[in-house]
Amino acid sequence: MVDAAEAGEGITKTDVIIIGAGPVGLFAVFELGLLGLQSAVIDILDRPGGQCAELYPEKPILDIPSRLKVTGQELTDDLMKQIEPFSPIMHFNQMADSLVKQDNGHWRMTTDMGIVIEAPVVCIAGGGGSFTPKKPKIEGIEPFENKSLFYAVRKMEQFKGKNLLVAGGGDSALDWVVALSDHVESMHLVHRRAEFRAVQDTVDKMRELEAAGKVTVHVADVPRLNGSDGQIASVTLKSKESGEEYDVKCDTMLAFYGLTMKLGPIAGWGINMESNRVAVDTEKFETSEPGIFCIGDMCTYPGKLKLILSGFHESALMAHACFHYARPDQKLKFEHTTSSSNIQQKLGQ
Repeated sequence: MVDAAEAGEGITKTDVIIIGAGPVGLFAVFELGLLGLQSAVIDILDRPGGQCAELYPEKPILDIPSRLKVTGQELTDDLMKQIEPFSPIMHFNQMADSLVKQDNGHWRMTTDMGIVIEAPVVCIAGGGGSFTPKKPKIEGIEPFENKSLFYAVRKMEQFKGKNLLVAGGGDSALDWVVALSDHVESMHLVHRRAEFRAVQDTVDKMRELEAAGKVTVHVADVPRLNGSDGQIASVTLKSKESGEEYDVKCDTMLAFYGLTMKLGPIAGWGINMESNRVAVDTEKFETSEPGIFCIGDMCTYPGKLKLILSGFHESALMAHACFHYARPDQKLKFEHTTSSSNIQQKLGQ
């Protein structure tokens, strides 16, 4: 991998600009690399993995072919190792901002940090777009964020021995209640309704923990956090039944109030959209704008399934279509990794 800082100043020229460093974007780097095409990757997050690594880095994914179980972080790490031979340039903490077509037919993209990249092809692999957690409407919440209040679990060890309060009623909240139950000193679960939106199996497991005294469930709102210097000492709850307020002692809080997904500048690039998704064909996964492709959760077509494995398939077909833009004077030679000495040499085999 080539970090953006090593790429030098001025305009970076490459074969394909990939927007999004989630699993599908990373696998696209691999498929393009097999064809001899160089990639530059842009992602708004500060690390690769996208939503997969951001929201469930230690949660098992069970539908990746040949992998009986793999976590979001393990999948990301393996994909990063897989693309190492192709030395992609990675630009993290940046959003793809302006996109302008040049007289030579190439695309010139500028990020919100001023990085300029030019390529004959752009591939959008941004999942649902750039996403940020929905913050609870609690006055003065900012000093506690990323100190004792968190919106995601990056490492389970971080919560070992903590007195934890989890707020939320969906899959993420209950998944982590179950997963962290053996790691914490005490646990409270707060939701504004008695019913939960998580899958029933997870709800049942949570109720078993409740019956065993490992989690206390509150049907309440969270009006206040109490503490100082970013450290929570207790959380004030307001009962939905009685309206009374009471304090729960805890030192750490996980808040799962959902995510806000934004397409960002992509929505203004003149590409045909359908229900806030990018419309593509199913032969090349090309958008209405020649030379701009879209794969993964952000694209839509008849029969689309939002699965990582679907995105891997889309990456392969997209890469072959990109070759004709990036190498218009060359003929694409289709090769299998199992029999091509050329590909095996690229991969260091």
